[in-house]
Amino acid sequence: MKRAYDWIDERLNVTPLWRDVADHDVPAHVNPAIKMSAFIYCFGGLTFLVIVTQILSGMFLAMYYTPDITNAWYSVKYITDQVLLGQVVRGMHFWGASLVIVMMFLHMLRVFFTGAYKKPRELNWVVGVLIFFVVLAFGFTGYLLPWDQKAYWATSVGSKIAGSIPGIGPYLQTLLVGSHTVGALTLARFFAIHVFFLPAALLVLLALHFIMIRTQHIAGPL
Repeated sequence: MKRAYDWIDERLNVTPLWRDVADHDVPAHVNPAIKMSAFIYCFGGLTFLVIVTQILSGMFLAMYYTPDITNAWYSVKYITDQVLLGQVVRGMHFWGASLVIVMMFLHMLRVFFTGAYKKPRELNWVVGVLIFFVVLAFGFTGYLLPWDQKAYWATSVGSKIAGSIPGIGPYLQTLLVGSHTVGALTLARFFAIHVFFLPAALLVLLALHFIMIRTQHIAGPL
């Protein structure tokens, strides 16, 4: 393995690249190995870890999922019952969708109560809030994909709530649903939003988040 790494490093000079990204000292006040109370600073990293797990498990599920109202439910059942480790990966994706919201909420509570959102990190706080809304949108759009009764009625109620927003509500509801009722066009749009638009937005926002963390460094203790 080392010989292979040295061969690649000799030609592409990758060592300075990964050292610039990942090889940094952890400040004492955010290092749980020094004091356990520093664990509250780990919620951001744990959130990112769950997001990576969601991306990988979602890529696995997308290989078998069929986004049309005739086959969607059967494709999910096929994943659960017949695909090797399909039930495990689907379970990881299902529970990970809730866990990432919990981890992110705890991370935002830590940032708020330690004052880490204050100058000069206001813009990073705004980006973090946008990431939170994108994660919520992941949950909303992904909930419909199994195309069962629970998903159908939950999406119907959710789209009506979106339609009740003053001003943009009717336009937003039409954009999401695609017609007057939840149907084939809705499922196709939710799938496209879930696997293309939201991941693109999330990756851009995460890149901005990490660049600002590198620039401004981790906030100090209270």
